Amino acid sequence: MTRNEAVSLIRDKILESRRIAITSHLRPDGDSICTGLALEGMFRRIGKQARVINHDPTPYPFCHMPEAGRIRIGQIPPRGYDLIILLECANVERSGMKNLGRIFKINIDHHYSNDHYADINWVEPEAAAVGEMAFLLGERMGIRWTPEIAGHLYCAVVSDTGSFQFSNTTARAFEVCHKLVKLGASPIKTTEFLFNTNSPEKIKLLAQVLSTLQINRQGHIATIAMFKKNLEALGLKEIDTEDIMTLARSIQGIEIVLFFKEMGRDKFRVSIRSKGKVNAAAIAELFDGGGHVHAAGFTAIGRHERLTKEIPRKIEAILKKERRFSRKEEHPSAPTD
Repeated sequence: MTRNEAVSLIRDKILESRRIAITSHLRPDGDSICTGLALEGMFRRIGKQARVINHDPTPYPFCHMPEAGRIRIGQIPPRGYDLIILLECANVERSGMKNLGRIFKINIDHHYSNDHYADINWVEPEAAAVGEMAFLLGERMGIRWTPEIAGHLYCAVVSDTGSFQFSNTTARAFEVCHKLVKLGASPIKTTEFLFNTNSPEKIKLLAQVLSTLQINRQGHIATIAMFKKNLEALGLKEIDTEDIMTLARSIQGIEIVLFFKEMGRDKFRVSIRSKGKVNAAAIAELFDGGGHVHAAGFTAIGRHERLTKEIPRKIEAILKKERRFSRKEEHPSAPTD
């Protein structure tokens, strides 16, 4: 299905629906949260009853947006909605929702690792963010934009591109953001909100996490870790750690950063960030995870000391094998008589 076909089907389904629920993945991020709020605003402007319902709480700093109070935390009820829109969910389980049953579902995602499980699937890995996709949908629907809606979508794109630093930044992302600024989004306010609101505790945590930095012998894989005791000692719960990974990835020669976040006893969420030709999503899939080409993750079970040795070693072996194969393809042996 082409983008135009998917967008047309989604537009028609939205227009014929009355009550719409919007949800996103577990541990929602800036892209899914801001896009959800923007879609809610867009749908209300065309007379629909819309609600953002997420399984997990809204993380910092997005929980401080005035509009965050409109987000309901919990389960979507089994009755009462005739359309569910899932943002950035590779499958229904990724949303944490249990009662979706036979409700009509629309799947909007920009991760290539998606199960195409919904009644309408718009999966576009080339998109910088689902915020970018939502803007294209709004254009097709003829939405009368407000500065608030434009601001949410701009924030979504800026958040997911790391302020246009990540490899998912494209010409279309800039084009969309250009239009959003003309519609009332404020780049200065968005940058201040996303990147200049750190608490002293966050900076102390940054120091603690960076003190765990390890680099493999080849100098291309870095590991860092964050433990529950670090968060508890500083009175922190959920916190955005993307900037910590960006710092580690900025080290010269580093191609992969593995960030081990303790979830429970001997259980870690491992976030991967990569550069160049290294495919983070492909690596994550080997450990039953998934994500973007340069941003992915998976869950690992075991003692931290063992995991931080074994997982980089496995990745080293994978990269070595891939590069050996790549060199053979580039320089095949001369045919023999």
